[in-house]
Amino acid sequence: MLDIKFVRENQEAVAQAMRNRHADWDGDKFAQLDEARRASIQKEEALQAERNTLSKQIGALMKEGKKDEAEAAKARVADIKAELEGAAAERERIDDDLRDLLLHTPNMPSDTTPVGDDEDDNPEVRRWGTPTEFDFEPKAHWDLGPDLGIINFEYGVKLAASRFIVLGGMGARLERSIINFMADTHTSRGYKEWWLPVMANARTMTGTGQLPKFENDMFKTFATDMEGTSDKQGDNLYLIPTAEVQLTNLHAGETLTVDELPKHYCAFTPCFREEAGSAGRDTRGLIRVHQFDKVEMVKVCEPEKSYDELEAMVADAENILQLLGLPYRVISLCTGDMGFSAAKTYDLEVWLPCYNGYKEISSCSNCTDFQARRMGMRYKDPANFKGTRYVHTLNGSGLAVGRTMAAILENYQQADGSVKVPDVLVPYMGGVEVIEPE
Repeated sequence: MLDIKFVRENQEAVAQAMRNRHADWDGDKFAQLDEARRASIQKEEALQAERNTLSKQIGALMKEGKKDEAEAAKARVADIKAELEGAAAERERIDDDLRDLLLHTPNMPSDTTPVGDDEDDNPEVRRWGTPTEFDFEPKAHWDLGPDLGIINFEYGVKLAASRFIVLGGMGARLERSIINFMADTHTSRGYKEWWLPVMANARTMTGTGQLPKFENDMFKTFATDMEGTSDKQGDNLYLIPTAEVQLTNLHAGETLTVDELPKHYCAFTPCFREEAGSAGRDTRGLIRVHQFDKVEMVKVCEPEKSYDELEAMVADAENILQLLGLPYRVISLCTGDMGFSAAKTYDLEVWLPCYNGYKEISSCSNCTDFQARRMGMRYKDPANFKGTRYVHTLNGSGLAVGRTMAAILENYQQADGSVKVPDVLVPYMGGVEVIEPE
């Protein structure tokens, strides 16, 4: 959430940033609510001052025998109490409206974030490796997986719905191997691993920016009674779209010390996304599904260090792809293509022969103090400043496991229909070096 003082003092800059992001922003509504809020506070303060003055006078008037004046003062104090209750209720209503407006407003882009409309305006930063070439006609992973007997899309529909998948045999083993390899690699580079709930409450989802704006993209549970009637709305939970939600909220509402920073966390979780706004996109294979596995990285740090931490996080994600020997490129997302909570984002895109191009496999973002402000996460550093400051939070995929499997299958496929296992995964695969039809 943006700082209300910053928005008040930089309204044109905020308006321009929101235009660059193609985000809805009603600057007039903000100005009206902000003015009404300040007027309401002034009214409350004036009433409180009047009440305090009269309360002091009542005792003196009684001592002086001015009973009528004292009773009049008491009556006015009673009236002021009622007026204060009304003013407080009005201020709370204005605060709620102002908070709701800011909760629906995305983060301010970094000065280094390129201005652009969509993915076509994302500049490429660098590439690693060269696109895989074959001396035979390669298969797409959505054909290769079923031919090997390791991916079954029909079972996913049978058991759940479209865009769910079932892995069997070496497919299940490969998924598990990729997860363990990623988690082990990140922990070896200083990340603390966590095992987390895959459901989160509304407060937690709001803290990282999924709610209230993106509720339609979430899978939500409903608490019901024995008759199946949903009558416990407060107990409703959301299936998490990413471990970022849980990892970042571990310290929600806390004040950390500077000695505790930075924090580097990682976790594997299943992820669930309704993908309400992506009908017709990447409907085949493992690229865009409702449930997928991911190893996530999260950092919490001092504001002055967050952009260096972002570059290091991107390097950690790149390290996974390099160890797997998968060609990729890094792009910098423009203002029109960046996520809601991010101030700056790099995407890593892996080479997928079925697309004859690169496809996102990791997104690494610096959210500055946007999430920390929503969830009340601060830190103190008495040697350098009084009071507390908001931390900066960062998140990055390290990596999306299903997309990694797709990339391995397509880039490591062989002419006979088998798939070579990347060297770093062979120990995790129990020594299996080639996946052959089952």
